[in-house]
Amino acid sequence: MAETAQNISVVIPTLNEAAELPETLRRLRRVPEVREILIADGGSRDDTVKLAEEAGCVVVNCAPGRGHQLRAGAERATGEVILFLHADTWVPQDAGWALLACLAQPRVVAGGFYKVFRDPPSCLVRGSRFKCWWRLMVARRVMADQGIFLRSETLARIGGVPDVPLMEEFELCKRLRLLGRLALADATVVTSARKFRKLGVLRTYALMWRVTLGYYRGVPLEELRRLYER
Repeated sequence: MAETAQNISVVIPTLNEAAELPETLRRLRRVPEVREILIADGGSRDDTVKLAEEAGCVVVNCAPGRGHQLRAGAERATGEVILFLHADTWVPQDAGWALLACLAQPRVVAGGFYKVFRDPPSCLVRGSRFKCWWRLMVARRVMADQGIFLRSETLARIGGVPDVPLMEEFELCKRLRLLGRLALADATVVTSARKFRKLGVLRTYALMWRVTLGYYRGVPLEELRRLYER
């Protein structure tokens, strides 16, 4: 792992994230293994880009769409390891060490962190850490808000981040499973529960399940995107 220390590129897709981004960046700066932070911005109209530039991040301006933004950011990354992170997800100080140790395990090609919500609006969203383990064991995938990490050479082998309008982590994990196994790093990220607060817990879960079932049934991704953003 010594040869990859100080060599992690973090890619964060943003769209009007001025309220959330500063604290996320502050916590990332405490991770010694992080070489660079790339902000793949999809056309923010608030101070997102200004804040990112002032914080010394590399700003990549691109069309909106998380899959497209992640792909654009990854193409500019120079680190041997890439971490895809949401703008409202906080990493612990040992995140770099934990993900490098995870990638050093036999046959592991990619992984994510355990996740908990900060200020959960309901007891119904508790147990997220266990759900991360269960999802990996049963569905063999990790969610985007857990942070997804992999070696840059691995990403190149699968043709980069899938340039899709939605479900990019599903597509990414599906391609990665062809090369090896996914695993969870021994660290926990803390993410926002803002979507649950905005839509309500039950309504949010219902929407997620509807979109997920539609994905497995082969519903076109553009149609699922419209459903998700409606």
